[in-house]
Amino acid sequence: MNNLELRGNSKQGLTGATVGFFIGFAAVALYGSTVTVFKQNFAGINPILLALLVSAPSLSGSLLRIPFAAWVDTTGGRKPFIVLLILSIIGMLGLYIVMAFFKENLSQYYWILFILALLSGCGIATFSVGVSQTSYWFPQNKQGVALGLYGGVGNIAPGIFMVIIPNIALPLWGLSGSYLAWLIFLIVGTIIYSFIGQNAWYFQLIEKGLKKEEAKKIASQDYGQELFPNNKISESLGMSAKSWKTWALVLIYFATFGGFMALTSWFPTYWTSLFKLSIKSAGLLTALYSIITSVTRIYAGKIADKKGGESTARFSLFIMLIGAVCMTLSSSVAFSIVGILILAIGMGATNAAVFKIVPKAVPHAIGGASGWIGGIGALGGFVIPPLMASFIDQSGSNLAGYSMGFLVFIVLAVIALIILALINKANKQNIPA
Repeated sequence: MNNLELRGNSKQGLTGATVGFFIGFAAVALYGSTVTVFKQNFAGINPILLALLVSAPSLSGSLLRIPFAAWVDTTGGRKPFIVLLILSIIGMLGLYIVMAFFKENLSQYYWILFILALLSGCGIATFSVGVSQTSYWFPQNKQGVALGLYGGVGNIAPGIFMVIIPNIALPLWGLSGSYLAWLIFLIVGTIIYSFIGQNAWYFQLIEKGLKKEEAKKIASQDYGQELFPNNKISESLGMSAKSWKTWALVLIYFATFGGFMALTSWFPTYWTSLFKLSIKSAGLLTALYSIITSVTRIYAGKIADKKGGESTARFSLFIMLIGAVCMTLSSSVAFSIVGILILAIGMGATNAAVFKIVPKAVPHAIGGASGWIGGIGALGGFVIPPLMASFIDQSGSNLAGYSMGFLVFIVLAVIALIILALINKANKQNIPA
């Protein structure tokens, strides 16, 4: 088989997917890290409208995960990755132009900023593309570690940007210069991904003209590939959609990963508005939450491989529930820091556990299942911030409103625990997916 000249290995496949996700996922911090600038330019804006703007990248970054993850099942991950990153580049280019030449009248361009944020958020959708791409490189017994590393390292990107933009970029280059630097980062990162990102062996064999069954046989026998796709997007999405476990995992992921995205964009507003901290301090505290969540996800992947995804998720959701209660009761910076750290650990560990469950729950449509779970689940990043902002709008008190907003996470954690219990019961009784 040497004449086939297949490229890469599982480590390179994981590295490429992680680099691509890291580049695209930074858009979660797109507006949250500069929220003070927007509040100044949109004086008197309704808190819900501001929350919608801040979370706009999460909308496209969530919904596009569904078709793009399923696309992986037909071509591998390279094409979907590159298309999403190019769309993100177009959005960042538009943002730079607006900030460089129309900043004085920014309040007139609310909806243009919203649309450009949707384009920039396309990079966030690389997550489910990378999940599928990584899954095809690794055997079942290494899925937890591989996906934990992939998701954990990639998830660090927003935290890093939450430190760099308010503390380094804004003071040195201003808002337009910061977005220009981000644009350059995206372009360079996309070029790097195009060189190192590789599809799993099966997809490379298909590209070389082999028929599907022959490609599957060679990839399995000669290269050890265990997981293979359905080859039509409609089939992959349809098969995974018929599994009730897909939708159960969607709801859990909505609470944890959607919640992670929501809080990463929401916390700068929380710290600056409630406790009157500077944008630099708010950025550092938001980065603390984001990075702890991401690092936890890396190590939780190893735990999920040993203890099982369901057991890991159950314990982690209890931790998340405790963190949400702490945030609801908090009235000081110190207690809130404790609360966000507990939330970070619970959410990060659950995020790793969910994708340990996916290949076992929906083994013949990983791409489609990853699309539904990653897409609709991550939609929480767009839906949750306005829900939290509605408590502020109704209470008329910053302290009461910001604290009561975390009731959303208490409810979500309880629902997720109930759903997980149903999955465990079905597994014990061998109820089909």
